[in-house]
Amino acid sequence: MRRVWFLIWKELIELKEDRRLLAIVIVAPVAQLFMLAYAATTDVRDVPVVVADADRSAASRDLIARFEASPNFTIVGVVSSTREVDGYLEGGRAWMALGIPASYGESIGRGRPQTVQLIADGSDANSTNVAMGYASTLIAARAQELMAARLPPGAPPPGGPGGPGGPGGIEPRVRVWFNPRLESRDFMVPGVLALLLLVITTNLSSMGIVREKEMGTLEQLNVTPLARWELVVGKLLPYALVGMVDVFLVLGIAVFWFQIPLRGSLLLLLALTLVYLLSTLGLGLFVSTISSTQQQAMMTTIFFFLMPMIYLSGFIFPIENMPAAIQPFTYVMPLRYYLVILRSIFLKGVGLETLWPQALALAACGLAMLALAVVRSTKRTA
Repeated sequence: MRRVWFLIWKELIELKEDRRLLAIVIVAPVAQLFMLAYAATTDVRDVPVVVADADRSAASRDLIARFEASPNFTIVGVVSSTREVDGYLEGGRAWMALGIPASYGESIGRGRPQTVQLIADGSDANSTNVAMGYASTLIAARAQELMAARLPPGAPPPGGPGGPGGPGGIEPRVRVWFNPRLESRDFMVPGVLALLLLVITTNLSSMGIVREKEMGTLEQLNVTPLARWELVVGKLLPYALVGMVDVFLVLGIAVFWFQIPLRGSLLLLLALTLVYLLSTLGLGLFVSTISSTQQQAMMTTIFFFLMPMIYLSGFIFPIENMPAAIQPFTYVMPLRYYLVILRSIFLKGVGLETLWPQALALAACGLAMLALAVVRSTKRTA
């Protein structure tokens, strides 16, 4: 036990001397606990809704006002026809559309039953189910109020056969786009592809370069006539090729084994994947410039980059549900934009005319990360 104690003491002294590793194991968990405790929520709030109000009556405005007053919904637009909601749902600006027919106000005034349409983006099955439940409950509550107002004093409240779908009630008719079966697998598998690329290419590029430092072979490269950009490209390009091989493997499994629909352009997906790799490989190169050992590189990548990206990118928890103080941090996460691109191409079949904001942001993140890594690196430390 005495020898074991000395060995333990030696390891603790080495850990104390390695200030970077000490900061990772002490500071990172505390920082992530505070950040993720607020961001990691499965609650669904402030669901963006576009309203197609073909009636434009006082009754339709009252229904819209009830959605606006609810903490679960945010009205992002009011249009005149359900044909105009396509752009909102395809572009991700709205999760749900409420269609109010032209006869809504007259039917409510005459006490006739009326149907309203709920169109939901089924890409995220879990959030869609919760949001549809909120909307159906709100509409049912309004229907009960209308029927209760028509009952004579002392009559029992409406319910059972005379419930919201009965005479004078409002019946929501639900349609789910992009993922009619509400299969959570269709939403998660494209996200897994993005996560695998992030983990594999970032770790490989960072640890591959740091391994050269540990083995001393990096010094041999320093005496060659290679320019800095040649050294960077030569070190990162093999990992980009590995990443693209993984893309084809995962795509094949997703489409042919799991039957995930690929409704969009495969060429566009591959092109934007190359843009995404600029960020992941640039991140790996940056980690290699601030790490001295492979252990440091791995822990820095996991604690300071991979875990925050997983939780703050929308991979698990919707960004719209995070506190307002947390949401600005998500804009610097390249995984955020690539997830939107993947899920939109897979499930919605949209093209660059819809995804250009995400593509532009992804390219900006990639170029900024790669530029920062190259500037920090020198021929001696790259």
